[in-house]
Amino acid sequence: MRVILTKDVKDLGKAGDVVNVAEGYGRNYLLPRKLAVLADAGALKALEQKKRILEMKGEQLAAQAREIAERLKDITVVITGKAGSGTKLYGSVTSQEIADALLKQHSIKVDKRKIHITEPIKSIGTFDVPVKLHHDVSAVIHVEVVSETAQS
Repeated sequence: MRVILTKDVKDLGKAGDVVNVAEGYGRNYLLPRKLAVLADAGALKALEQKKRILEMKGEQLAAQAREIAERLKDITVVITGKAGSGTKLYGSVTSQEIADALLKQHSIKVDKRKIHITEPIKSIGTFDVPVKLHHDVSAVIHVEVVSETAQS
């Protein structure tokens, strides 16, 4: 029996895959739990159209990510933090703080989960922080951390 998976099924395939399964497995497990639909002509045609739409959306997202990466290329984000004696901060700079500062200072909205801080930023200085905007598009933000007292 040929079925189209509607959800990921362990040891069988991912959503959208067309697979051959045993008749009983398909009728008694996959179809009642809505994990799959029968792979008839209409369902296969709908699957192809859905894949084309997803591909076009993916291309649009990649183009938007490339545009944002181009804008991020020469940007420096300034973040102020409370520092003790010397250059050590009381806390650390988080990806949420970087995303908020990026939106406030440069009007560029980036999801905090796309900002990858490799090592915690716990001191004053300038740091390069990678941003993964799309699976094949990434950029680097220059983050300058300054003390609150130095700016006042």
